[in-house]
Amino acid sequence: MFLRLLFVLLSALNIAVGAWLLLGQPYARGGRPSDPGVTELRLLSELPEAPTTTTVAAPAAETATTPRALSYSCVALGPFATPQDLRNARQALTAQATRMRSRQEQASQTSGWWVYLPAAGSRAQALEQARQLGAHQIGDYFVVSSGDQPNTISLGLFKDPANARKRRDEVVAAGFPARMSERSESVPEYWLDLVIADSSRFDWRSRVHASGIGSHSTGCF
Repeated sequence: MFLRLLFVLLSALNIAVGAWLLLGQPYARGGRPSDPGVTELRLLSELPEAPTTTTVAAPAAETATTPRALSYSCVALGPFATPQDLRNARQALTAQATRMRSRQEQASQTSGWWVYLPAAGSRAQALEQARQLGAHQIGDYFVVSSGDQPNTISLGLFKDPANARKRRDEVVAAGFPARMSERSESVPEYWLDLVIADSSRFDWRSRVHASGIGSHSTGCF
C-alpha cells in the first residue's frame, strides 16, 4: 500500500517537472511570441524618444502703415458785401475747413470824384467867384458855407472819373483854377478766415457764389 502511494507521488512529480520544462522555459530558437506578419506590441517605455523640434515664430509682418502727415494752410476769403453773404459762404465751406472765423473790417471806398474851386479868403470873395462863373455860362455850382472847407465852390461830384475830368477841363478853359479830387468813405467789409488741412483739395469757388470775392494767405489762428 505504501509502495503504491509512493509510486503515484513520483509519477505526479515527474509529470509536473516535465510540464515545467516544456512550458516554463523560453523558446528554444529565440523566436518571437507573435505570429508572422503581425506587428509586435511594445510598451511605450520601450519606444525610442522622438527628436524635439523647436519652432521659432516669425515676427508678424507690420501691416499698419504710418499715416501721412497733413499740412495745414490758412486762407482768407472776401470781402463780402453783406453779413448774409458771409453766413452763406461759411455754411457752404463748413465741411472743407478744420476751423473758421468771421471778422469785420473798415475799408476806404471811393464814393466819387469832386470838381471844385479852392476856398477863397472870405465869404465875399467866394460869392464874387460864383458870379464870375455865371457870367461865363458855367452853372451847376454852389458855395460851401460850412464843414472843413468853407468858401469852396463845388462844381460837381461824379461817379465816373472821365466825366469829372471833362468838367474840370471846361472850367479851367474858362479861366478858373478848377481842381479834381477823389472822395472816399469808410465802409464795412466782411471776411472769412479758414484753416484747411489739405489745400490741394480746397475748392471754394464752386461753393461760394457771391461776386467780387477773392482769396489770399493769412496768419493761422
